[in-house]
Amino acid sequence: MDCNDEALLAPSMTDSSQSARLLRSRRYGAFWFGSLLSNIGTWMQSVAEPWLLLSIGGSSFLLGLDAFAMNAPFWILVLLGGVLADRRDRTRIIFFFQGIQMLCPVVIVALVATGWIRVWMIIVLSLIVGITDALSMPAFSSLIPSIVSRSDLKPALALNSIQFNLSRVMGPAIAGLVMMKYGFLWCFGANSASYIPFFLSIYWLRPAARVLPPQASDQQHLRSAIGGIKGIIRSRKTGWPLLSILCTGLFCGPLITFSPLIVKDVLHADVGQFGGVLTAFGIGGMLGPLLILLTMRRVDPIKMSLTAATVYGLFIVAAAQVGAVWQLALLLVGSGFLLTVANTSANTFLQSQANDQNRGQTASLFMLAMRGGLSLGNLATGAIISLSSVHLAFMMNGLLAIGVQAFIFRRVLRNNQ
Repeated sequence: MDCNDEALLAPSMTDSSQSARLLRSRRYGAFWFGSLLSNIGTWMQSVAEPWLLLSIGGSSFLLGLDAFAMNAPFWILVLLGGVLADRRDRTRIIFFFQGIQMLCPVVIVALVATGWIRVWMIIVLSLIVGITDALSMPAFSSLIPSIVSRSDLKPALALNSIQFNLSRVMGPAIAGLVMMKYGFLWCFGANSASYIPFFLSIYWLRPAARVLPPQASDQQHLRSAIGGIKGIIRSRKTGWPLLSILCTGLFCGPLITFSPLIVKDVLHADVGQFGGVLTAFGIGGMLGPLLILLTMRRVDPIKMSLTAATVYGLFIVAAAQVGAVWQLALLLVGSGFLLTVANTSANTFLQSQANDQNRGQTASLFMLAMRGGLSLGNLATGAIISLSSVHLAFMMNGLLAIGVQAFIFRRVLRNNQ
């Protein structure tokens, strides 16, 4: 970076005013608030579901299997989702697959109310959620660049990360109160209802977000898509960030998945404290995008991403030693901050390298790395915990994360010389 570049140090519009303008705009503002409400519902269910699974006899391995089922479809289907996002109307894709997903919490409510609920049923429904996410999330991620200008892309992505992490604060906090007063079924019902404002905001975006299919044949488009994906992966600029995201999900992501196990079985706390722990993670996650907004014109996003990912490994090692809920909460504040900085910075860089023809493919590869790594990490961590202990599993994960991320950082620095 050239420190003498005054354009980096003295932009014509401050980051805060640019962000405020985006939130006041009709299209991006509707998208932001609709997504926030939907994600609050999702995080409410994320508190209730693992607690429900453990309450009906689920083990640590089954908890990991449930999380694996939700993320594993990304390995198979997310690239197809990227092709769909570049070829079809993105809003139609979102409506169709997210509409199916909306029914899953309704089914859980019905199964619990009738007394028919079983662990395998929860896992099957998680698989359905994973399939619909894999096919629709590239279209969702591609919407932001299609509704804002290129100069607004970085603050728009950072603001989107803020709303996601704001929902991480609000969703678990609301869920903890709801579960203690009314029971966990209300969390599933709230999640289903939260899709309605999200669908309304996507409908509002339809004229601007529509992508017409290209005139090439399906076979030609498939060959072009495969070639584009290979090019993104093989590129020195984009390949290493994708590998870093994959390793973050693989080694660090399971911390959130197995937090209910730590709270319930290791720390012997209740569901209200579990909601507080997830809220702490969301608070840290909100601080990350704020840092990005303040420094995005002065700091290399790849260096920021890799630094955060490496330090995150230290926090995973520390997770192996927690002995109280407040210690876990403090740890998760830092973890939320580091995870958001690592992934949002990497995604900002990847989207800045993409063009309109391969934006869906880039988004699908980001999702594949993030959710695919998380799926394998959850399954492996659950197996290690069932065979040994939580402490050993997180100690191994943290040390591997530090080593791998440090290696990637070194290669990136070498390539930039």
